[in-house]
Amino acid sequence: FSPIVVNVATGLATIEPDGAPISRPVWVDVEGDRVIFVTQLGSRKSDDIERDLRVALSIAHREDPYRQADLRGGVVERIDGDAALVLADRIARKYTGEPFPVRGEATVIYAIEVLEARHQKLPFTDEG
Repeated sequence: FSPIVVNVATGLATIEPDGAPISRPVWVDVEGDRVIFVTQLGSRKSDDIERDLRVALSIAHREDPYRQADLRGGVVERIDGDAALVLADRIARKYTGEPFPVRGEATVIYAIEVLEARHQKLPFTDEG
């Protein structure tokens, strides 16, 4: 099980200006040994990351939400321009089958270097 290979439900945790953590949904993929996600400059996610590079991802498998992974690390690269749009399209196609719908210079990709990863399969089912 590679939690990033399938189109999964992923929460990105960042740190707000007051120091409080917050989690927001993102689309993710893998680029080399880094996890990447798409957002827009000026979004709260982007503003949080530009101020503090520390992030965490909480990933649940789409078909079996009890297969989970938690990743901690830091943003090590921001990709802008046409290169960002190419990756954004790749990520969006993974989730929707369509290119990324938001076009423009504000679309960016952040690359996360994972420093700690934990995976588990909880012993629960949804047969109730």
